[in-house]
Amino acid sequence: MSRRGISKINDEKIDVILRPKTWESYVGQERIKKSLRMMLTAAKKRNEPSDHLLFCGQAGLGKTTLATLAAREMNAGLKIINGPTVEKTGDLVAILSNLESGDIIFIDEAHRLPSQVEEVLYPAMEERKAHIIIGKGPGSRILSLDLPPFTLIAATTRTSLLSSALRSRFGATFRLEYYELDEIEEIIRRSAEILGVKIEPEAASVIAKTSRFTPRIANHLLKRCRDFAEVNNLRKIDSRVALKTLELLGIDEFGLEPFDRKFIGMILDKFSGGPVGLSALSAALGEEKDAIEEVYEPYLIKTGFLQRTSKGRVATKEARKHLKISKANDNQ
Repeated sequence: MSRRGISKINDEKIDVILRPKTWESYVGQERIKKSLRMMLTAAKKRNEPSDHLLFCGQAGLGKTTLATLAAREMNAGLKIINGPTVEKTGDLVAILSNLESGDIIFIDEAHRLPSQVEEVLYPAMEERKAHIIIGKGPGSRILSLDLPPFTLIAATTRTSLLSSALRSRFGATFRLEYYELDEIEEIIRRSAEILGVKIEPEAASVIAKTSRFTPRIANHLLKRCRDFAEVNNLRKIDSRVALKTLELLGIDEFGLEPFDRKFIGMILDKFSGGPVGLSALSAALGEEKDAIEEVYEPYLIKTGFLQRTSKGRVATKEARKHLKISKANDNQ
């Protein structure tokens, strides 16, 4: 697809275009790729579906891409659903009853499946049966549907919220880790080539260092740099373009956004550095507890700016130092 054609596509569709289509173009997570490909190849040789798989890790690390590559490897149909959208047992039964032999179901945010829906998965995963309760009270009866061979791939950012009963039914669990800077830079160069954008090595390095070690964020920042260059009639993304774009977005050299700095500042200023409980922090910030735990805390912990203790959250000395520098730069 030409650069002119891509420029007319919205961000969501561009994300799909940038998604790796082969194992070779999938950068990083080498151990997981090797183990997963071994499992899939063995299952394919036996002419069987793969064991059910669980992918864990923060958002944007490539769980959906791995599921897509697994389906390609197995020449299987892929049905993608989001955990929160499956509200009733009948919703899941309808999906299961429409499966074809060898299909792969990918459930994103599996930890947000209602418990009664999760229970439908147990016999489906173990016995390939879907149980439907017809009627209510003493006169109700159970109707069992036989299901074709299939593979369930579940993805979660919160493994602890999955019941032990569900976790135990997966044949393998893979935990995706944050990426190395050189891997992120390689992803940025690959994405820039697909988008038809010229980018200097220094600019790729600047973006990588502020990407929170996450490919999805790196690609989003690259697209914003592309926007800045296009608006200013520039033919390439250099370090100046990258730095200017980050400044406009309020992103500092550690990849912290305004809310991240507000998060740290709240603990330091209002709670004397902590410890502070999650509920109190959620109320003070006006943010949901799930968002704090899933979106903001993991990276702040990774950077060493935040610690979780038995008594609550604590901002570190490094956080205090960084916030002082950020405030000084804002006042200049």
